Amino acid sequence: MTDKFYLTTPIYYVNARPHIGTTYTTVVADVIARRKRALGVDTFFLTGTDEHGQKIERSAERAGCSPQAFTDEVSAQFRALWDRMGLTYDDFIRTTEPRHKRGVQKLFALLKERGYIYKGSYTGQYCVYDEAYVDVPPGAPCPECGRPTETINEENYFFKLSAFERPLLEFYEAHPEFIRPETRRNEVVSFVRAGLKDLSISRTSFKWGIPVPGDEKHVIYVWMDALANYITALGWGSDDESKFKTYWPADLHIVGKEITRFHCVYWPAFLMAAGLPLPKSVVAHGWLLFEESKMSKSRGNIVRAETILEVLGADALRYFLLREVVFGQDGSFSFDALVQRYNSDLANGYGNLVSRTLTMIGKYFDGVVPEPAGLQAASLATEIPETVVAVEQQFEALDFSRALERLWTIVAATDGYLTASAPWKQSESLTDEQQRALRATVLYTAAEAIRIVTALVYPVLPDAAAKVWAQLGLGDIQKADLKQVAWGGLKPGTKLGELGPVFPRAEKDAIQKMKEIEEKNAPAAPAEDKVVKAEKPAEEAAAAEHTAVAPKQAEPRHEAGGRGMPAAPAVPATGTVVNPVQEAAAALSGSGDKITIDDFTKVELRVAQIKVAERVPKADKLLRLEVDLGYEQRQILAGIAEAYAPESLVGRKIVIVANLAPRKLRGLESNGMLLAASLEGGKPVLASFLEDVEIGARLK
Repeated sequence: MTDKFYLTTPIYYVNARPHIGTTYTTVVADVIARRKRALGVDTFFLTGTDEHGQKIERSAERAGCSPQAFTDEVSAQFRALWDRMGLTYDDFIRTTEPRHKRGVQKLFALLKERGYIYKGSYTGQYCVYDEAYVDVPPGAPCPECGRPTETINEENYFFKLSAFERPLLEFYEAHPEFIRPETRRNEVVSFVRAGLKDLSISRTSFKWGIPVPGDEKHVIYVWMDALANYITALGWGSDDESKFKTYWPADLHIVGKEITRFHCVYWPAFLMAAGLPLPKSVVAHGWLLFEESKMSKSRGNIVRAETILEVLGADALRYFLLREVVFGQDGSFSFDALVQRYNSDLANGYGNLVSRTLTMIGKYFDGVVPEPAGLQAASLATEIPETVVAVEQQFEALDFSRALERLWTIVAATDGYLTASAPWKQSESLTDEQQRALRATVLYTAAEAIRIVTALVYPVLPDAAAKVWAQLGLGDIQKADLKQVAWGGLKPGTKLGELGPVFPRAEKDAIQKMKEIEEKNAPAAPAEDKVVKAEKPAEEAAAAEHTAVAPKQAEPRHEAGGRGMPAAPAVPATGTVVNPVQEAAAALSGSGDKITIDDFTKVELRVAQIKVAERVPKADKLLRLEVDLGYEQRQILAGIAEAYAPESLVGRKIVIVANLAPRKLRGLESNGMLLAASLEGGKPVLASFLEDVEIGARLK
């Protein structure tokens, strides 16, 4: 265990109010920070807001105010919510602050001085909504959000990202813990191996940003600006860099999976170029889905955290997010699931156990923790220490859902022990003294189990844990030593505090109340945010093609950089990229329905095994697969979600076209095509084998 720990959330873009998707990320960071501090670790927890860019400039103009006034208002909403929830961040950085501006300009000047920045120009499509350069033809909608793109042609400064392809790959190899989970690591490594292009890091078509030092008609592009917050908040680039020297490099960046590339490719490349240490780990969590769709303002499916706070309280939301969602994977939210989890685990589980145990101590022992008699101790006393070790390990691995699941086995076991022992009953076979001794043992055992559960769950349920700790007569939990949670820590003779309900059962109308609050507070989506919809989304059509036939046109292998960073102007190709399946199909159509063996051999068919399968948000037919070819792993997107559940595919051997030109769908690269058969109007059936065939074997 190190003596310091620096963790960060992404800084949130102030184009929309906070919702439980952004709350999820910040709550996870708060849980980690609280746990580290409880273990005696010097912890620095950073969050904040990302406030520059063309979208903010335009949004402020529509609102009839200055960009600064616009960002002041939205940033304040984030901070007010975090404070209302009691989140224990140590600093809240805003990219409009002078301290940040100084640091970003110093970083830009340093990279230019070291020869990693040069001036050029860029022509291409830009999505203002996502603040992203996108690789689509003029007039085409953004592949991420479906909104119209704009053609831009402007002078830019470029960062020599291409120079860091090999250093990044070597760093990933030497530090396998840098990118988690493994699925995100594979995506990043695949992206870098495909080749990196230089990136634009300035704009001239708008002014709301940090000026390039010495050339103020340029503003530094939002992603370089935003990523630098992790060091500017520590004072890098200022006269006092003491915090930077103490806490950098960051121990943990927590990000959403959609911005993994920026944090795992561009950010470390900037730091390498500046000669600064790299973060120790970047962990990407999945999306929190509402009605199986990612929350977005345009869809009108944003859920405010305030709604849940008003009805059930902050701890209920914290517990649901950490228990219901497996960290690193997508999770689903619904008011029904929230209330069900609240009542089953918190009201009927932990809260009821605390109430019945402490009430009986009050009734039978005048509110004083009894001395357990010399009777056979409950099996809980021997089972709990093993559970504690497992729970602590799972928390350390950020496996919150399983840690809470395991911890609640103590709650269930203690509740069952109480019921089986029935200390409220008077046994005719026992004397009064024996009955008292039995009650003392049972109630002490239950109270001690509650103490241990409370100490471990404190980072997740800080308000409830503080109440229970005080009711146990142990005072302020924030001043308690929680580093060692060993059996026997509750001293007999301890006077209980004032008792009261911890988690009252949710009323039957709780779900309806939350829905009504949401409807009352839901703003209408502005006209400019409406998504351009097609009869059949191009991505779904392409996904179907990646299942059975080749795409009509291969996309470039190198992406333009996602949200914010375009590739440098490409050198024109001297030849044409040939899609082998497409060429074979063309030969078939022009030669009397016959192809030659030469046509067929151009198609490289290989055996692959599916290692990961998951749905792609906002695409009903699309699955994202990670397949093992024996000699490498690849990502393939396939339109088979209506025919196969993702979990049914893991471990299955399939046939893929291994030499198909890559194509980008829904912002993800699909590198290959799986083979399936289907009748007209029927669902696809994957090509497979009766015999055991070696992974990577070529079909001839």
